Amino acid sequence: MAGAAPRVGRWWLGSRRGFSRAGGGAGRLAAEGPVRGHKPESPASSFCPPACSCNDWIGPPDRHSNLRPIIFHIPKNESPLERKLREFRQETQIWNQQFWASQNMSFRKGKEEFISSRLKAKGLDMIDRTGQKVTLNAEEMADFYKDFLSKNFKKHMCYNREWYKRNFITTFLMGQVAFKRVWKKLGWKKMKVGN
Repeated sequence: MAGAAPRVGRWWLGSRRGFSRAGGGAGRLAAEGPVRGHKPESPASSFCPPACSCNDWIGPPDRHSNLRPIIFHIPKNESPLERKLREFRQETQIWNQQFWASQNMSFRKGKEEFISSRLKAKGLDMIDRTGQKVTLNAEEMADFYKDFLSKNFKKHMCYNREWYKRNFITTFLMGQVAFKRVWKKLGWKKMKVGN
């Protein structure tokens, strides 16, 4: 979630409910947990990629948060730093999913209450004689959107501050992992040249 988004590979459809492979840097930077394989880390999906996969897998949008869950690849020889990066990315994904699921639920509830109260004030029901749901026009809904944003301004500011902080930490950890990999590769080359 945080940091650079993984590049999406090809779609893998069928019984796996539309998860796609993501390759590139993020897939290679993710690390492995106690069981050498893949395990979904959020309740958003029960999908489990094949054990032979070497990529992160990105799923369809969660119905509550509208965010796409990621199942992070867990390589066989994970360093402690790679593990720290993966666990932080997983924790950030769960935090982000929970925030937006809660925010979307309060938005939908507030919207329904607003529409209901405005229609009652006009003497209208939620459903007209033809069975169609009655809606308000854009100008009337603008009042709700403005009110919702002003009521949640502080909450969104705190979210943004935390989101930037988490992105900075993820980027910093990714930089450390990349540096260690380059250093390790150069160290092996020097040893081979010296022998």
